[in-house]
Amino acid sequence: MTESTPTPATATLNDRIAQRVRDLRATRALSLDALATHCGVSRSMISLIERGESSPTAVLLEKLATGLGVPLASLFDDAEPTASPVSRLADQLQWRDPHSGYVRRNVSPGGAISPIQIVEVNFPPKARVAYETGAREPRIHQQVWVLEGRIEVTVGDDLHRLDAGDCLALSLDHPVSYHNPTRKTARYAVVITSAPASWR
Repeated sequence: MTESTPTPATATLNDRIAQRVRDLRATRALSLDALATHCGVSRSMISLIERGESSPTAVLLEKLATGLGVPLASLFDDAEPTASPVSRLADQLQWRDPHSGYVRRNVSPGGAISPIQIVEVNFPPKARVAYETGAREPRIHQQVWVLEGRIEVTVGDDLHRLDAGDCLALSLDHPVSYHNPTRKTARYAVVITSAPASWR
């Protein structure tokens, strides 16, 4: 899949993602080659992302997140988060996947305020995103709560059809795909937390 060239409108977001990937890789003492091996993304592409010179897709970022052992939402965190327990709507980061067109908004306050992260997604009609998700340590759990419309979520081999009000719990240790089979935009929230693999 070809990654799109960044535009001025996406430069700031790309810079934030670049900083987060660099910081997380440094914290884990991973070389570019080691991270490439862990996540299945080429060394050259990781280098472009770390320099803010690529607009990566959600699928590619999920591969990086898996290799770094964090949720996808963590790649959008501010490198210098505030300690405020309140996240104002006007300050909540929005990001558009250049491939599927879905828009995600990080709702939760930044920083180490809570182990829980909340993301809101607006999913376009007929859109589909398939993540090659792998196990992480600590284990990552999430719940998908449909607020408007209908989506289909496939976890491993299991297909779940979700309407407004439905909520699906899953662990990020199997491939996961999202599909909007309708002609209307769907909106859903994802609540994410992590726990050791031994937690039940």
